[in-house]
Amino acid sequence: MQKRILSVALLVALGGAVQAQKKTKQPAATPAKARLEAFQKRQQLDQNSLAANLKLRNVGPTVMSGRITDIDVSPKDPTTFYAAYASGGLWKTTNNGQSFEPLFDEQAVMTIGDIAIDWNNNETIWIGTGEANSSRSSYSGVGVYKSTDGGKTWQHMGLDDTHHIGKIIVHPTDPNTVWVAALGHLYSPNKDRGVYKTTDGGKTWKKTLYIDDNTGAIDLQVDPKNPNNVYAALWHRERRAWDFVEGGKSSGIHKSTDGGNTWTDITKAGSGFPDNENVGRIGLSLFPGNPNILYALLDNYDRRPVEKKGDKPEMLDNDLFAGMSAEEFQKLDDKSLNAFLDQNRFPRDYTAKSLKAMVKSGELKPSALSDYIIDPLAERHATEVKGAEVYRTDDGGKTWKKTHDSYIDDLYSSYGYYFGVVRVAPHNPDKIYILGVPILTSDDGGKSFRSIEGDNVHSDHQALWVSPDKPGYLVNGNDGGINISYDDGKTWFYANNPSVGQFYSIAVDMAKPYNVYGGLQDNGTWVGPSNYKYSLDWTSRGKYPYERIGGGDGMMVQVDWRDNNIVYNGSQYGNYTRLNKATGERVFIKPTHKLGETPLRFNWESPILLSRHNQDVLYFGSNKFHRSMKKGEDMQTLSGDLTNGGRKGDVGYGTLTTIDESPLRFGLLYTGSDDGVIQTSKDGGYTWVRISDKLPKDLWVSTVVASNHKQDRVYTSLNGYRYDDFTPYLYVSEDNGKKWERIGGNLPTEAINVVKEDPKNPNLLYVGTDHGLYFSLDRGKTFMAMSNGMPAVSVHDLVVHPRENDLVVATHGRSIYIAPVKHLQQLTPELMKESLQIFAFEPVNYNEGWGNKRGAWSEANEPELVVPFYTSAAGNTTIRIKTEKGQLVKELKDQSEKGLNYVSYNLSVDEANAKAYETALNASKKEGDEPIKVTPADNKVIYLQPGKYTVEVESNGTKKTQEFTIKAPEKRSRG
Repeated sequence: MQKRILSVALLVALGGAVQAQKKTKQPAATPAKARLEAFQKRQQLDQNSLAANLKLRNVGPTVMSGRITDIDVSPKDPTTFYAAYASGGLWKTTNNGQSFEPLFDEQAVMTIGDIAIDWNNNETIWIGTGEANSSRSSYSGVGVYKSTDGGKTWQHMGLDDTHHIGKIIVHPTDPNTVWVAALGHLYSPNKDRGVYKTTDGGKTWKKTLYIDDNTGAIDLQVDPKNPNNVYAALWHRERRAWDFVEGGKSSGIHKSTDGGNTWTDITKAGSGFPDNENVGRIGLSLFPGNPNILYALLDNYDRRPVEKKGDKPEMLDNDLFAGMSAEEFQKLDDKSLNAFLDQNRFPRDYTAKSLKAMVKSGELKPSALSDYIIDPLAERHATEVKGAEVYRTDDGGKTWKKTHDSYIDDLYSSYGYYFGVVRVAPHNPDKIYILGVPILTSDDGGKSFRSIEGDNVHSDHQALWVSPDKPGYLVNGNDGGINISYDDGKTWFYANNPSVGQFYSIAVDMAKPYNVYGGLQDNGTWVGPSNYKYSLDWTSRGKYPYERIGGGDGMMVQVDWRDNNIVYNGSQYGNYTRLNKATGERVFIKPTHKLGETPLRFNWESPILLSRHNQDVLYFGSNKFHRSMKKGEDMQTLSGDLTNGGRKGDVGYGTLTTIDESPLRFGLLYTGSDDGVIQTSKDGGYTWVRISDKLPKDLWVSTVVASNHKQDRVYTSLNGYRYDDFTPYLYVSEDNGKKWERIGGNLPTEAINVVKEDPKNPNLLYVGTDHGLYFSLDRGKTFMAMSNGMPAVSVHDLVVHPRENDLVVATHGRSIYIAPVKHLQQLTPELMKESLQIFAFEPVNYNEGWGNKRGAWSEANEPELVVPFYTSAAGNTTIRIKTEKGQLVKELKDQSEKGLNYVSYNLSVDEANAKAYETALNASKKEGDEPIKVTPADNKVIYLQPGKYTVEVESNGTKKTQEFTIKAPEKRSRG
């Protein structure tokens, strides 16, 4: 442990074991049956959608990737492997990561805990859904899936209510025998956890190892020489929104000698392995050459001994201030006191000199210094936990020995969310790897370790494949995707082609073309062009189209639209800065409390909002409301606590999660909190009224949205994810929150992350859930799905670009999507009463190169005009392209769906109409003008010439027309 000259206070007595979470009444977890029925409802909302033909396009980014949970590599050809992402689905590569194909996009969930590939049985794929990590966005699964055709089709194989799966292992010789380590619910106790076994290929399952409703199985190992020997790691965890119990007495390692039918605890007292209330997550790795050798990586929550304090006069502890007299305070050394203030980040206004004057005058008591630092709701301890420890058995689990004498520092940080992976090299029982924030390796059986995290390697390591044939050949999965090394970590390269970024938030600017901004899980804040198309061309130019502009876990972003240059962005727990993109200047803008006040509480994703009425005004939320009139530089605290006051625990709670301001009235504000409180202010934040008491209690307020169209209208979404409650809570108020109406009654049972109102159409709402994107055309009474081009991924944030009428979608698993919604915005009740409507066209610029190749081996340049129209009923549609005077040049047929339709037309002329078209073009020529000849291009296609044309659409007995123009190129003027 790194020694600190100025230590944190001893707030909790040494020796206190991790205590079980107090029993509290909470919303009921959603039954598995309801979640599977929600999948069916989602499919129905897809099929019946009026926007089924509205295409979403992915605009990246890709290079930062997202969290990997497992990697499975072919034993015959390691250039073929599968990669499972925490929230981005399953992908396969057959070219060593140069490209990937998604295989698991359309099932009930996309989150994956573990995969197992039966390489001997036609690459049968087993997927355990629900990642085994305990992050703030670790989505729960619905059991086990199986594919016997390479991922083309999937069968749901049960274990519906396991939620999170740590490991799947297929029997080495019997493909019908499979073991599953089920961790169970994350935020609620349940019985569907432990070890399961099937002997009939997943048709039936038997739970063979179960401890209690809070202890699940996190890892498994099977002896390849004798599959009757099975090892299971069990983990006691209890997570709540305000607290996380990371270990317990029931955590430990169990062994079966009859193929997993019966089990024995092999880590009881006297075994050499810890056996107490502080045993956390355990990872296992068995050496295949001698299966009696098994490694275990433990997250040990025992506390380290208190270090003896020296007699140095500069040693100050903030616990000393609690009972200090004013006279004693005056005797403190100024240098030491100033160092204490610096270390604990007191505002610069406070110095040893000024504080002594305040204490002397009676304005301040010495205890205020302790109160400034100590959050009374935060659980604190005298020392760090022991953290990562490696244990080894050489006798099949009869006895265990810790492999190292010293602490393995800076590997875990021991917050229990992640990690727990150890791998022993198949060729050497003393060569092991342990995964944490860095990745470490040992060449001496765990006695000593060294880091192999070099350039080009992201931290937070989650999965590792170690080649059985080539020592040092590694495929590593982490929060930044996939790294591959051939020299045992001396050098690495990325295999990050899939667009699997985990975005928390999204923002846009007003540049042309506009840029998109977003904060990502463990990957900072990025900005890039909205017209991005995936390409590797950037590698030759040396500049990726997206740019990283912030570190840490990227959070909310706000952009000053006056110059598109000032950007507010930051990382977790309210650490925001104001960035000038042109100069690179950064200004830290986090609000602080005053002496005499307890510390502010900040959410993981603390909300910020730039007022569009005056973009010098920035709003900021902790557990209180803060405002700056000078671009964040003078943060004023305008409110008291706007939450329910927080709860005792080791996770920040009782914090604001969302802020919005009415686009129609400056200073009409709303806040929402993680404990279910919504407040409103009509005077710019000076006074507040609580308006959520008639809504469901204690739920996370994911968004509060002030209407663009009616001043008193406000929408809110509540999220029960942190109770394993996936009910879609969606409400509207027409009177500033005095009364609320439940809407979204036909939404599937999926937790709502965001609701947004369209800026142009007051009836149009957008909702993002843990499993997709939905829209309503009747102000929330009913919803339809919008999924064309986008898989069933979690949608965390949405924004409609006010100028371009694009819906920009931040997904937590597939980066960013954009959908043009200008036609959706026009689906008013009046328009939808019509049987047919054609939408207006943008002019097309003529190009003489249409249909011609740029070179001998290039493709022909093909133009496209998309014909957009709405039909009130499905049916056969005929589209006729005519000249301005009615000459037919092209006829298209389409089987149209009810709703929006988009038919692609390549601006070509039917060969049968070519002669008549040529005659029509020349009919308007003046005498002496050179006649126009219509000739095919290189691709044998005749294209329209510049001019005005008419599109006639006939559907269900109705005809409608719309003009469009092909503009001639501008000619150089002759002066």
